[in-house]
Amino acid sequence: MNRSTVAIVRTSPATVLADYYRAMNLAGYQSVVAKDAETALKVNISWHFFYPAASTTPWQLEGVIRAMKHDGYDLNRIHACHNRTVVIDARLGERENKQINVIEAHGLRNVHLYDDENEWIDIREAVGDLCNQFICLNDVYPKGFKIPKRFIGENIIHLPTVKTHVFTTMTGAMKNAFGGLLNEHRHWTHPVIHETLVDLLMIQKKIHRGVFAVMDGTFAGDGPGPRCMVPHVKNVILASADQVAIDAMAAGLMGMNPLDIKFIRLAHERGLGCGDPREIEVVGDAETASENWRFVGPFKKMTFAATMQHMIYWGRLKRFLEWSLKTWLAPWAYIASVLYHDTFWYPILGRVRVEHALHSPWGRLFRNWEKVRSDEAGYPNVGEAPANLVRNATQLLGMSMKILWTCVKEAPEFALRKRKVAQSAARS
Repeated sequence: MNRSTVAIVRTSPATVLADYYRAMNLAGYQSVVAKDAETALKVNISWHFFYPAASTTPWQLEGVIRAMKHDGYDLNRIHACHNRTVVIDARLGERENKQINVIEAHGLRNVHLYDDENEWIDIREAVGDLCNQFICLNDVYPKGFKIPKRFIGENIIHLPTVKTHVFTTMTGAMKNAFGGLLNEHRHWTHPVIHETLVDLLMIQKKIHRGVFAVMDGTFAGDGPGPRCMVPHVKNVILASADQVAIDAMAAGLMGMNPLDIKFIRLAHERGLGCGDPREIEVVGDAETASENWRFVGPFKKMTFAATMQHMIYWGRLKRFLEWSLKTWLAPWAYIASVLYHDTFWYPILGRVRVEHALHSPWGRLFRNWEKVRSDEAGYPNVGEAPANLVRNATQLLGMSMKILWTCVKEAPEFALRKRKVAQSAARS
């Protein structure tokens, strides 16, 4: 295996744009991301509400776009790319996380993969005999599954953040492909989520012209992620063409042994990337790689929702409830998730953490994003923290009720029935 390279760069609001440019070029992105191909910027939205470390930051998106523009990439061939889940409203998320501000400011196309104009094709049509090498997806989807046709031949740049995850221990570049590549029944893969991420990396290497990742660690999340975390200001940026290596280095920073994380170990053993930090070349501010943030991880203080999910997928409730998630009864789980996270946890518990984070320099940059002015290096003045930082509980409750309705309306089980009725009506 060739020695993998991961760029790790220390950053601050005043230098963040220059630091993104430095990290991407240190990691050799121009040799991976072809200029004569379309490039998808795979935005991460782990929560439609703003929550530090949960989703792609506006300065992350801004830094990547500016770097590509500076290096001669045609912005007409670059687009932002979003997936949808049954519990996350991507269109609300791109507004609340101020990603759409950046996309519109640069005139980029904004692709939501589940819109009707985007065609999805059968996986065997897309990758052929590679399907025979899958660890688990053939068993999860015995009738096959579909992936977005537009991905074939495109570059993809993943834009994850540094955070923990109650299913996969940590989540980064490899997990960022999960929503974009699988259909709306991707929750069927949760019992074998580590194996799924390895299969998805094999698919990416087959279909994409180039695969690159730029990870934001300005805020990093510890605890029961990817939502109900404790955010920490960490001031780092990572970049790499090796999806396994960048996840391994992020895991190491958080205090984990990367090879103890199953999806990293499986990908490493199959030669899909390097998961052993001893074999990874760190460039940039290399001394940062030796830091240990001593995160407690996702499992010691799990929320009620995370505990129940573990019991359903791997514990005592598996035999009683998991079967229902593959039937028309599945929306009960979506409704429960929205009620817990959006109606209870965020307004009651999360708001305090968000308000604290918004007093930090990165928080003030986010809060004042529409007003701050940048120079070539970054944002020398991030402004003050205004008194009204976060919506009040009543406003959040109203938003969560709208999200709940969308969740029910867009549930694939209900949507499938509506499509069948419509097709039947059309035939008659």
